[in-house]
Amino acid sequence: MFVDKAEIILKAGNGGHGGMSFRREKYVPNGGPDGGNGGHGGNIVFMADDGFRTLMEFKYKRKHKAENGQNGTGGRSTGKTGDDLIIKVPVGTIIKDKETGKIICDLSENGQKYRVAEGGQGGRGNMNFATSTRQAPRFAQGGIKGQERTVILELKLLADVGLIGFPNVGKSTLLSVITKAKPKIANYHFTTIVPNLGVVEWRNFDPFVIADIPGLIEGAHEGTGLGDQFLRHVERTKLLIHLLDASGSEGREPLDDFNKINFELKKYNEKLAKRVQIVALNKVDLLSEPTETDELKAELEKLGYEVFVISAVTGQGLNELLSRTIQLLDEIGEVEPIFDFEPAEEMIFTPDFKEKQFTIEQFDHLFVVKAAFLERLINSVNFEDLDSIGFFQRVLKDKGVFEELERMGIQDEDVVQLEEIEFEYFK
Repeated sequence: MFVDKAEIILKAGNGGHGGMSFRREKYVPNGGPDGGNGGHGGNIVFMADDGFRTLMEFKYKRKHKAENGQNGTGGRSTGKTGDDLIIKVPVGTIIKDKETGKIICDLSENGQKYRVAEGGQGGRGNMNFATSTRQAPRFAQGGIKGQERTVILELKLLADVGLIGFPNVGKSTLLSVITKAKPKIANYHFTTIVPNLGVVEWRNFDPFVIADIPGLIEGAHEGTGLGDQFLRHVERTKLLIHLLDASGSEGREPLDDFNKINFELKKYNEKLAKRVQIVALNKVDLLSEPTETDELKAELEKLGYEVFVISAVTGQGLNELLSRTIQLLDEIGEVEPIFDFEPAEEMIFTPDFKEKQFTIEQFDHLFVVKAAFLERLINSVNFEDLDSIGFFQRVLKDKGVFEELERMGIQDEDVVQLEEIEFEYFK
């Protein structure tokens, strides 16, 4: 089965908690704090690998989690950093953030890597909180949670040339003749239900990749006939070969087909519609007179298109078509991506602990404080130690929590709730 789109859930590793420890050795009766820092959580990294062809494995495994960082320990030992999770995907995979719809990265080269979810920072051990007046801190800092996000993977095939046209115009037959590909061929609509790729090795020229894009029909840009899924695969092509059934064997008018397909391309993406396009009038072996294509060829040339008269079955005209294709690919060179791409800098993860935003909800004499930094702060506090509680109160004051509670009219003995912690308020 060919799978070219998948939605998965990512969870980077949490940072390890800082250690709370004191040096205890013989002949050292007053050893100071020596709790080490927690290790960073593992990142989730995507890597393009040309050994993969589809996104099939993500159809069955949707949740992916990196390793957590280990907690710091005594002896100033830093916890082990969590291993990164490397997720391999086919070359040509685009990764989008589900929530924003923005493209995170475009993995278009073999071996290319991109960090999509960042592991949390490790917390500081109690050795970092010793001062001249607080020589035995009995608290340490909690680790930050790793980033969680849902992403959408989309595979866009890496073809130099895209074959487009209505169903049954002979695209699969042409592909089978000029490459070693073996597409399924039959006389019914949407015979090709997945894009077929083939490598064309023509004479002594450099080989190029050609994709037979499954048939388009009216409304394809809106999803009719799965056309929007197929169109995704022609986004990277440098050149489009538009095949028309010159014989009219399907009972359609070739020029009308041509206009409808280009309308679908334009509706789907303006940039894609502007790709260099040449026209191949196929199935001329079914015509009684060779001159029957003259009028159609002239009409298309008036529109500015190069037109080739071919028969994929007999091989007529294929030399001319492929020679010109190779020449155009050399002339076109690299092409501009047709999809929007946000700079990577905008996707850098900022740990929640750095955010100073919080909200407070009041329910009579209960004030519920909600903030991203609270969980880590609470993990940092030893509520049986006065120094630790003092640190806890200073952080809340610095964040502006107490000031906001006063503004809301909190009174002595009102209850403040932070996560699972509740305490009575006293000025």
